[in-house]
Amino acid sequence: LISYAIGKGFWGVTIGVAVTHWPSLARVVRAEVLQCRESKFVEVARKLGQSPARIALHHMVPYVLPQFVVGLILLFPHAILHEAAITFLGFGLPPEQPAIGVILSESMSYLSTGAWWLAVFPGLALMATVLLFDVAGQSLRKLVDPHTAQK
Repeated sequence: LISYAIGKGFWGVTIGVAVTHWPSLARVVRAEVLQCRESKFVEVARKLGQSPARIALHHMVPYVLPQFVVGLILLFPHAILHEAAITFLGFGLPPEQPAIGVILSESMSYLSTGAWWLAVFPGLALMATVLLFDVAGQSLRKLVDPHTAQK
């Protein structure tokens, strides 16, 4: 609906996906910041007289940044699928622009003629892209998570 209201096209899809996806990542980052704020090292830095800006920059940002990056990478496959779905339904990019949703939408008319490969291979490419980003995000999360980093 956001994409349609803004006027379809690239900016409509981009703004629509961004507006609907940022709250989940913001909740994760907020929880990490609240947890970090109550940690011992921040408390010690506060008692040593460091300014709130210095505590945020030198203690909290390095603690939260890896979680933010992992969350961003794990959100990307979800955004790709939303873009493909919006474009497939006709609310996204115009048919003359290359997009997986456009390819899948146009291939639907050829399914009845027996040209199944026109829909299967782009669909497999979409699945492979989403799965690769998911695997990359999960692997990065395993590297960043202090509990699983030593395994």
